[in-house]
Amino acid sequence: MSQKLIPDTQAPALSLALVGGGTWTLVDQAPKNFSMVIFYRGLHCPVCKMYLTKLNGLIDMAAEAGVNVVAVSMDPEDRATQTKTDWELGNIDLAYGATADDVRNWGLYLSTAFKDAEIPQFAEPGLFWV
Repeated sequence: MSQKLIPDTQAPALSLALVGGGTWTLVDQAPKNFSMVIFYRGLHCPVCKMYLTKLNGLIDMAAEAGVNVVAVSMDPEDRATQTKTDWELGNIDLAYGATADDVRNWGLYLSTAFKDAEIPQFAEPGLFWV
């Protein structure tokens, strides 16, 4: 069962590999204002593609506003890399390999695949300002 997050409380820990190398760790972030953590379903989701593609064009505005952005999925590295390439998300840090525990800790729902294009289990979307 996922927990319910409450404003003004400590955000759950999160540390994941990034497409292209490196690791994104929440506790290491030092934005001027906020970190924007976006959980998305994964490569198979056309709605996520539309949302993240739009956001990709707004990253400079986010940076100017003191907001750093990371998009997170449960996809493995190969699917996350394909997402970044196929969706042309060159401006967004794309983290991959979130676990079911990560998703539950952030209070999100897990879905089970019902199409061949989906991974066996994936997070439902969520957006957090930390």
